[in-house]
Amino acid sequence: MSKTVEVTAKDVQGPGVVACPNPKMPLWSNHPRVFIDVTHGEGKCPYCGTEYKLKAGEVVGGHH
Repeated sequence: MSKTVEVTAKDVQGPGVVACPNPKMPLWSNHPRVFIDVTHGEGKCPYCGTEYKLKAGEVVGGHH
């Protein structure tokens, strides 16, 4: 059962990634922590299938 989680730029850790499982997930659904790249707007967890999507208008990463 996959679901979509909307994230904001301040939810992003390091170089454009979010951690899964996230703190809002129930303890029983935990799996090894993985980092999902959302720099292109969305990413999917290979363990639980949760999709992480940047909220409309949010931008991560910097360009030089």
